[in-house]
Amino acid sequence: MRLLYSARSWAEVIYRPELSEPRPGVEVVCTLTRRQPPGWTGYARRADQALIAEVAWPPAQPPLASVCGPANFVEAVATALVAVGCPPQRVRTERFGATGD
Repeated sequence: MRLLYSARSWAEVIYRPELSEPRPGVEVVCTLTRRQPPGWTGYARRADQALIAEVAWPPAQPPLASVCGPANFVEAVATALVAVGCPPQRVRTERFGATGD
């Protein structure tokens, strides 16, 4: 399993201790879009098509992807997954209302 977690800042990442703990068969990739803590070595950009292409499972495997978040985010990530070769029928989505800025 691979989790791509996108948040504005490290403080907004829920379950930080659990996500930071190594687990066999689980890879967590985090991107912080607005503020990164000192020494941050993870991604520092939005979950766009280029980032999805870099971290998603290869289409040949074929992946099952789940996307959850605000509607615009879900649409952008689901579209990017399909653009990099993930079969549309293997992309599950769950949307919730805008969180505001």
